[in-house]
Amino acid sequence: MRRFGVFLISGRFPGQKDAEVLRRTVAAIEAAERAGFDDVWLAEHHFMPYGVCPSAVTLAAHALGRTRRIVIGTAVSVLSVTHPVALAEQWSTLDAVSGGRFRLGVGRGGPWQDLEVFGTGLDRYERGFEEALDLLLRAMRGGEVEARGEHFSFRPVPMVPEPDRRERPPVLVAGSPRLAAERGLPMLLGLDRDDEEKAALVAEHGSPDGHVSTVLCQVGEDAGEIVRARLPGWLDIGLAAHVTVDGRARTRRDPWEYTEKLCRIHPVGSQDYCIARLEEGIRRTGVSHVIMMVEATGTTAGTVENIERIGAQVLPFLRANSPAVPGSG
Repeated sequence: MRRFGVFLISGRFPGQKDAEVLRRTVAAIEAAERAGFDDVWLAEHHFMPYGVCPSAVTLAAHALGRTRRIVIGTAVSVLSVTHPVALAEQWSTLDAVSGGRFRLGVGRGGPWQDLEVFGTGLDRYERGFEEALDLLLRAMRGGEVEARGEHFSFRPVPMVPEPDRRERPPVLVAGSPRLAAERGLPMLLGLDRDDEEKAALVAEHGSPDGHVSTVLCQVGEDAGEIVRARLPGWLDIGLAAHVTVDGRARTRRDPWEYTEKLCRIHPVGSQDYCIARLEEGIRRTGVSHVIMMVEATGTTAGTVENIERIGAQVLPFLRANSPAVPGSG
């Protein structure tokens, strides 16, 4: 079965205030439910305008309270600066009160200053992700959890609230295909990957099931003009704000070149073009759970209008005209 969602980064475009951005995100979540999307996925960043939501779980809790049907997920919660048992507790709480509408996407993050501020250190980023992921999965299964590892060590404690499910924990993994495959978990495939790269990651993983593909989607005859006019300004200030914890050199994407790449590889254009491009992406990658970055205008009105247009002009054709393919999530 195909699934379609919205991916919200909560980026601060030039001249905006953070509170305005977060209210735009909430308006987009509500619009996505009205428009018939299956899920919404929330990004998490620290100390940078690229994304002003520092806790995807906190925003997800608010979103779950504002909605009734739609699934809410994190894309991603950064395990390098979060205690995995605390994250499992938060998941279990929201899973219980939402009736099972909360999902976790997790990732390693980057070598950013978050590691210093939150006291986890560079070593947790470079060598601790596997241990953190395994501890998260054990805690999400309930019962007693203990740790005797390099990065986590504590006596057995009961998981409270006790998780209300015993099947495979609803976790997606970003950026670590080997770990995802070894743990039997699906991947979150990033916005910067084209179809060939995503297909290669799925092949490397070895299973087509449950993966989620992220795309930029802007629908309209003037969609390309809008994206090219608005996106580079956000990317310029957002990408420049990444500060490494140890002063290591990093390669910074050119905002205009990156915008052109996104327009080239993603559904940005007319209704017919976006339908065809999304169909092609599902066919080529084998992944039929697609989430769409819809905030390219940077405004509340523009974001909500884009969501409504996708819901009315694109989703019905994708759902009705094509059968499900392997990789349904």
